[in-house]
Amino acid sequence: MDKYQVIKGPLRTEKSVADGEKTNAYHFEVDVKANKIQIKKAIEDIFSVKVESVRTLVKKGKKRRVRFIMGKTKEWKKAIVALKEGNAIDFGY
Repeated sequence: MDKYQVIKGPLRTEKSVADGEKTNAYHFEVDVKANKIQIKKAIEDIFSVKVESVRTLVKKGKKRRVRFIMGKTKEWKKAIVALKEGNAIDFGY
């Protein structure tokens, strides 16, 4: 899997921004099939930083109804990447 297919993009929420400032950890939306080793390698290659640890979780899809039709939102995977001391990623926010 290509490194740009593994990392879909950064998550920009209040919690993720505060986490980046406080504990030097960044949140990313990643491919559901990607494992921690692939995520670590992709972050190190794309942003030229050293990764200390990677935590992942799968957000399950929710049931939604549009008029009379029941549907479901997609499930997606979130990765929380902690960087080593002295490394940082600048997203511009």
